[in-house]
Amino acid sequence: MNWPAEAVWEGVSPLLPGFTVEILPEIDSSNTELMRRARAGRMEPVLLVAEQQTAGRGRLGRGWRSGAGDSLTFSLGLPLAPADWSGLSLAVGVSLAESLHPRIQLKWPNDLWLADRKLAGILIETASSGEGREARRYAVIGVGINIAAPQATGLSTAPAWVREVLPEAQAGETLLRIAVPLVQAVQAFEALGFAPFQARFDARDALRDRAVILSDGTQGTAHGISEGGALLVHTAAGMSTVTSSEVSVRPAA
Repeated sequence: MNWPAEAVWEGVSPLLPGFTVEILPEIDSSNTELMRRARAGRMEPVLLVAEQQTAGRGRLGRGWRSGAGDSLTFSLGLPLAPADWSGLSLAVGVSLAESLHPRIQLKWPNDLWLADRKLAGILIETASSGEGREARRYAVIGVGINIAAPQATGLSTAPAWVREVLPEAQAGETLLRIAVPLVQAVQAFEALGFAPFQARFDARDALRDRAVILSDGTQGTAHGISEGGALLVHTAAGMSTVTSSEVSVRPAA
């Protein structure tokens, strides 16, 4: 497969000194690998692309399937020190959606949707090294995007794929399209928090004004997101502020 690793490096390295790009034919999970490295003290900025993952992971422990060429799976690892981590996955989603296509929407907290079907998922993990003033936090931002039509058997949400809106799309070209804006978005989030992304998320919010069911069974109507990136849901008990660590959410049938 033809990967534009040098072009990605040329675009990103001025933003992230010491940045490298790695392409691996197969790995258990790009997120798992970068978390292993971070725990061993390796916290340099890197973009790790896996042509195929044997144990890809999504949010809440769900699996993510990836076949060579049919999907784009990668993890961006970099030291990060925002004042507030709330909303990082939403900011990442905003950047990806804006880079890909106007029709792509965002399903809180970490999915990209096309016509109410899942196009991509985001998984963010962090590792710490050192203590006190020497403490460093490393963010691993994992992204999985369907490029071609995936095998849908057993999936809880019907899949969508990039070629529905960009028929000639390839994994490498898609990576080149999204890499620099993604790094710029993460750095903007680190400096300014979620505030600059709120209106941009609202413009693509797939759940707004829809009936939703939370994973604890609570039903209500989604009313957008707060300044910190929490989901606002109007329930029988009033307005609830839902954080992604507490529940998952899906539209009501």
